[in-house]
Amino acid sequence: MFKNNLILRVSLIISLSFMVFGIVFREWLEKAAPAFLSFNVNYFGPIYLVVSLLIVITSIYLMFSKYGSIKLGKDSDQPEFSTLSWISMLFAAGMGIGLVFWATAEPVMHYTSPPVGEGLTSESAELSIKYTFFHWGLHPWALFGLVGLGMAYFQFRKNLPARVSSIFYPVLGDRIYGPWGKTIDIYAIFITVIGIAQAFGLGAIQISEGANFLWGFSNTIAVSMIIIIVGTILFMISALTGVNRGIKYLSNFNMLLALSLMLFIFLIGPTKQIIDIFISGTGSYLSDILTMSSQLAPFNGDQQNWVSNWTIFYLAWWLTWASFVGAFISRISKGRTIREFVIAVLFFPTILCFIWFSIFGGAGIHLIHDLGNSMLGDAVNTDVTQALFSFLEYFPLSSLTSALMMLLCLVFFITSADSGTFVLAMFSSEGNINPDNKIKFIWGLVIFCISAVFILAGGLETIKTVVIVVSTPFIIFMLFMTYTILKALKSEFKYSKVKKEEEVKSKTG
Repeated sequence: MFKNNLILRVSLIISLSFMVFGIVFREWLEKAAPAFLSFNVNYFGPIYLVVSLLIVITSIYLMFSKYGSIKLGKDSDQPEFSTLSWISMLFAAGMGIGLVFWATAEPVMHYTSPPVGEGLTSESAELSIKYTFFHWGLHPWALFGLVGLGMAYFQFRKNLPARVSSIFYPVLGDRIYGPWGKTIDIYAIFITVIGIAQAFGLGAIQISEGANFLWGFSNTIAVSMIIIIVGTILFMISALTGVNRGIKYLSNFNMLLALSLMLFIFLIGPTKQIIDIFISGTGSYLSDILTMSSQLAPFNGDQQNWVSNWTIFYLAWWLTWASFVGAFISRISKGRTIREFVIAVLFFPTILCFIWFSIFGGAGIHLIHDLGNSMLGDAVNTDVTQALFSFLEYFPLSSLTSALMMLLCLVFFITSADSGTFVLAMFSSEGNINPDNKIKFIWGLVIFCISAVFILAGGLETIKTVVIVVSTPFIIFMLFMTYTILKALKSEFKYSKVKKEEEVKSKTG
């Protein structure tokens, strides 16, 4: 397993070295975090914004282009999963615990501290929804989709290994099997480990806070560590059962539970206002997406800091997920056309996220803005991990809904981690789409250890900093991927056209 697998060996060494570094230099990492964050945001922030916007535009172009009818696989291949299961799995893998963590917190925080203007006003309420939609809308799904589309195309249509390096074949050729390709794959594995570990750590913090809020358990590092241990055991059981069983069933359950909770708050809460928020927020988002995608505020220091702490952080966060979510989506998308793929990956999850935040975020703002409940805003700004549970307290059956939300956290916790473990094993097994369970188990332990380091090293702020630092080079990789995918599709279309012309000539000649 290790002897002839350079990618696995080097990836493990780098990941474990990071873990040891985090333990030995824990205090230094916590203190140095702001400096690292400031450097990366100031010098690479514009690149994040420009490249991510370009990828959104490219994705939409592919959907409407002549390439949309190309299948991700042979022309005779049929989809392996039903459309509902397919969308449920890609949504559960792509959003994960963050969707629960920020459900009420982000809109309320933008409402009280907007990027421009005064907080706690009707203008800041509208801004909060627009920017929340922006952070959870087309941009992350375009990043995930680009990697997924590239891997699915080169894997199922061109018979290349299920590795990130395969996307670079139009430029590197057979060198993807050499040092260049291996370097790309090792880096993709490392940022994937960081991305999954930070989600795991975030989930542990959220579930720990829920247990404290509901049952009075102390919200300590020890409790978070116990949650990580239990979560690791559960997601390893799911991962070892494979995509067709554990991951699929959990994703379907996850979707059902999330929809049930949304429906409950929608019906009990300010229903008409939630509908208005969704429609108005979507329109505002679509009309201002170009402005938000290029907003760097060079003459406004406060707004620039806001963009750095929110928008740039989110883009960096999505980049650490892009490899594993993209690879997982590609694994379950064989037999789909490029048009089907883009519509499902780009628009369905985006709409679901908009509905989610309209309900939980919109109702949260309603409690403060319309009903004058300042306690919710104070709770959110005092401790972001309390936001969702504080919000649910104002609705009937709060104990039940809070417990169900903790269960949703746990299931998101598991589905993101088990799909990520599956992808890590696939990447480090020369692109084998049915990797050995031993390799899954090894990566499961690595994720557990690194997420524990994140918790010990200072929690959310340290996680945010590490995510931005390690993901920075990957935005350049994404730019090259855009080029290589377009180059490959253009070549295929040209070849198909010439072949058809030759067939017509042979029949008429």
